[in-house]
Amino acid sequence: MLKISILIGLILMTSSCVKNFDDNKQPKKFTNTEIEHKTSFSDFYAMLKAYWNDKRTLATPSFDIPVQPLTAAQLAQDKFDAVYRLGHSTILLRIDHEFILIDPVFSDRASPVQWFGPKRFHQAPISIADLPNIKAVIISHDHYDHLDKDAIKLLDQKVEYFITPLKVGQHLRDWGIDDAKITELAWWQTTEIDTLKFTATPAQHFSGRGLFDKDETLWASWVIEGWESKIYFSGDSGYFGGFKEIGERLGPFDLTLIETGAYNELWPDIHMFPEQSLQAHIDLKGLAMMPIHNGTFDLSLHNWYEPFERITQLAADSYVTLLTPQFGEAVNIQVPKLLQKVPVTVNWWQETGQIEK
Repeated sequence: MLKISILIGLILMTSSCVKNFDDNKQPKKFTNTEIEHKTSFSDFYAMLKAYWNDKRTLATPSFDIPVQPLTAAQLAQDKFDAVYRLGHSTILLRIDHEFILIDPVFSDRASPVQWFGPKRFHQAPISIADLPNIKAVIISHDHYDHLDKDAIKLLDQKVEYFITPLKVGQHLRDWGIDDAKITELAWWQTTEIDTLKFTATPAQHFSGRGLFDKDETLWASWVIEGWESKIYFSGDSGYFGGFKEIGERLGPFDLTLIETGAYNELWPDIHMFPEQSLQAHIDLKGLAMMPIHNGTFDLSLHNWYEPFERITQLAADSYVTLLTPQFGEAVNIQVPKLLQKVPVTVNWWQETGQIEK
């Protein structure tokens, strides 16, 4: 059953202040700046074969992943600029005393249906019902592990604004979100909300939620800036020259949230290997790096903990400040800047001694 779920998910994966842009002025299909992502029949067959012959020893955790529960009272009490990793690429930020939620996925499965597909390794540290009011929700692209229909509908009453790449906003309108709350941006465009500034920046990926809508919506990375803190969120991306351009135009960054997981030699153009994730952080001129897109769903052919192991060693070798908090743990964004170092982050995925070294 697990392999069937993965194969169906693979089919979906490989198938093909600016406001409400005029559809007549937008392209029918969006493209990357450096590569055109295509999947041939031979590529698809190689993926199916690789998944069917999967011999991993720990595709999913053999123990309960530690999660630090979050409460609304705790979030209200803390005042510093902070990042809370809720799972996979779902991030809660507090900047300038406002809460920002990125790629909110709270469903049990990253799938169009909830009876099969990649299943969560752990529950979110906080439920949607317990979240505080959210100034803005940011979406990177429309894949199921980043855009959760049920979560968006439940969040509607708590959220003032939804900010998306071009045409992703139409999904939200179809789900009942008021058009007046939705802002759509092209790459390098910016919108401001009070003291917060949001800029859509390039990424190297693709989009689509079905068999026939490939690349009809834009994908993006994001720069989020407040009074003191500047954050970069990669979304999903292969390694490309855009990271260096973003760093030169908008960096440096107090913290980079970089995709580090779901990589494989069968799709090297659209997801980064850990070595590339680290280089992207360096290109971006980041002060500290937090690896994301890992630890919650099984979306590739590496053991679940491998991205943490590899990026930890790579960061140490390159003297890069790496943050690997437990899910739900508060991370003060300003600590690396103020102290020029951060406390040693516990390698929580090693705590039971059950993983293979």
